[in-house]
Amino acid sequence: MNGFLKWFFAFISEMLGGFALIFKGLWHGIKQIFNVKEYVNIFKSYSTEFGTLSWVLAVIAIIIVAAIFALLIFMIVLAVRKYLRFRHSIVSSEDLIEEIADLQRKVVKMAKEKDDIMAMKVAQMGLPNKAGQALSLGEDGITAADERTELPLNAEAVTSDGVIQTADRRFSKLMEVDAFYADYTPPAYDNEITLSGICEAYRNFACSRMHLYYDIKTVRLFLAGMASTKLIILQGISGTGKTSLPYSFGKFLQKDTTIASVQPSWRDRTELFGYFNEFTKNFNETEVLKRIYSSSFNNDVNLILLDEMNIARIEYYFAEMLSILEMPNADEWKLDLVPNSWSTDPINLDKGKLCIPQNIWYIGTANNDDSTYAISDKVYDRAQPINLDAKGVAFEAPDTPPMNLGYEHLNALFEAAFKEYPISQENLKKMQQLDLWVIEKLRVAFGNRILKQMNLFVPVYVACGGDELDGIDYVMATKIFRKFESLNLAMLRDELKELCVYLQKLFGRGTMTESIAYLERLQKLY
Repeated sequence: MNGFLKWFFAFISEMLGGFALIFKGLWHGIKQIFNVKEYVNIFKSYSTEFGTLSWVLAVIAIIIVAAIFALLIFMIVLAVRKYLRFRHSIVSSEDLIEEIADLQRKVVKMAKEKDDIMAMKVAQMGLPNKAGQALSLGEDGITAADERTELPLNAEAVTSDGVIQTADRRFSKLMEVDAFYADYTPPAYDNEITLSGICEAYRNFACSRMHLYYDIKTVRLFLAGMASTKLIILQGISGTGKTSLPYSFGKFLQKDTTIASVQPSWRDRTELFGYFNEFTKNFNETEVLKRIYSSSFNNDVNLILLDEMNIARIEYYFAEMLSILEMPNADEWKLDLVPNSWSTDPINLDKGKLCIPQNIWYIGTANNDDSTYAISDKVYDRAQPINLDAKGVAFEAPDTPPMNLGYEHLNALFEAAFKEYPISQENLKKMQQLDLWVIEKLRVAFGNRILKQMNLFVPVYVACGGDELDGIDYVMATKIFRKFESLNLAMLRDELKELCVYLQKLFGRGTMTESIAYLERLQKLY
């Protein structure tokens, strides 16, 4: 045993001595590397023999060595910081996972408590259970009663024609609209005003009554957008009057704009239109749904504002409406609210479906920053974007009162503009040439939907007092050239420069300013 212990002690001592020599040698090595005093002595002993060139080379060598040492120290510090940051992120992720698991446990517990509470409410109300019997709350808990137990107020009975007879109504807000319009007398609409007159009157009203200042071109673009589509997107930097424009326009028409403040949690249409609660047998109506329904009774110009519309994904909560607005036949613009009919349903509901009237527009405001989602091509193609990139400049305007503008008169003005100011054949031919050039150089084509909207937008823009080529320029910049952002623009700078030159050659120098400015901005960004 003594022999083993002697051997083991000698063996371990030899091994630990090796480790000691490693650390000792490492320490001596580091100490020797940073022995500045010895470096100075060496330099003094040899510098007596230096000439001019030797001094220059010596200084350069010292600078290079110092730079190498500084780089090594920097890399070591950077590696340590990265390691600490990586370690911190791992710890944070583990804490987050543990917190999520804890929240999930709490959610399960709360869901169970909710189910218990609802079971007690069902028992108290006497609603039917899965076995077809009614439940009632007895002295010793929930017991099954006879099937003949009376149902509560929302009891249902299906008639031979499929209409459900009920003892209550499920659309309380819409029924209020029915009651309001039962004795409604429409106002006296101004049927003499022109499109250019509307632009001037609204601009002066916003200035004199609301202290809002809009360029006349912005107002023309807004009205022309209303003629080309039911969805308008006002985009630009904050504080340029995106929300104020539809709000003040509603005040000008004496029909307040319905404002829906979009929330980041919106995932489906229920946030916008409401939903039917199967438990309470009531439809949770929103102000947007109420405005759509009331629009079917009147001849007003109705506006719904989707404020900060891209703070949630538009394709989620507005998907159904995007599809409805694309249907060519307006009679098919129907929104499914409930799967069946009740005898107490509102007047203008047809078998649980709401027909979307033509006298309503949806105006969305959009900011482009880190808190918002990018608006997809699907939405842009169906909408008319209007850029508000500058604050309005104050001006003097006469006091202008609001007016009553009927939808039928406004629509008649649009129809008259389509016939009186169609896009000229010369400009249509130039757009065809431009389309072929863009397809050849950039592999992007103009869609039929965009050309159709352009043929509606430009005539109304001209009727409002604008120039035809300016209207074409604006549509091309906001709806056609905007698609270039999805291309690899870093590789297409030369083609974009050629396109700017081609636009001036095709349409004339000093024209197409919106498009050329946008293309030049793309060249700088990418």
